[in-house]
Amino acid sequence: MNLEHICNQVCSLSKEVGLFIKTERTSNKNIHIEVKGIHDFVTYVDKTAEQKLVDGLSKILPEAGYIAEENTSTKKGEKYNWIIDPLDGTTNFIHGLPPYAISIALMENDQIILGVVYEISLDECFYAWHDSPAFLNGEIIKVSDKKDLKSSLIATGFPYYDYKRIKPFLESLEFFMVNSHGVRRLGSAATDLVYVACGRFEAFYEYSLSPWDVAAGAFIVQQAGGKVSDFKGEKNYIFGKEIVACNNFVFDEFLVSVKQFMER
Repeated sequence: MNLEHICNQVCSLSKEVGLFIKTERTSNKNIHIEVKGIHDFVTYVDKTAEQKLVDGLSKILPEAGYIAEENTSTKKGEKYNWIIDPLDGTTNFIHGLPPYAISIALMENDQIILGVVYEISLDECFYAWHDSPAFLNGEIIKVSDKKDLKSSLIATGFPYYDYKRIKPFLESLEFFMVNSHGVRRLGSAATDLVYVACGRFEAFYEYSLSPWDVAAGAFIVQQAGGKVSDFKGEKNYIFGKEIVACNNFVFDEFLVSVKQFMER
């Protein structure tokens, strides 16, 4: 299997579907919104974009199945499965606010072997495959070289549910506001992760996440030289609903700080 060739095809497909999403945003001011749950929205754009991605990916790797946010296909592959978020940052998209992104990962058995995140507003395509560097629009990217938490810019996301953890989470925000360069909340976990990969952020943490939010971005962070874990420092970050991603220098210090609030 030529993963580089497949990755290039996925990048092209992501840009094609991204153009559809961008066109819908700029040409339609009255996008119909469905409510899936509290603070959890979906539009016809999400659903149509996912169908376009599934159709395109089925041609690239016909034997693969899907783990997709909108459940467009329930096919499960014996060896390969695509993990798809057709529009990460739907709330941003609804309000005409960047960033919002397409996130696609390819999983072989239980390992991610390819990841693509296309941030639509800036036309930035982040990607990597097994044993490759990480790339942004054809240029190799690496995590930052900041050495400690006090020199770091941190990204996070606000939970849409599981509010029983909101108090320790808010306490963690206060701690990081005081002990870092600052905290940012962009509204797209996939974008946050690839911004760690290219050195715009030093660290990212969030809980109440789904596999399609993090699979591609986490893989790209690792290929860019960073580290990824769940809040316990273990590897259950794709399906475990929580993630920490950092450059190598900051990871240990940042994880200890996250643990003191989120692992009580």
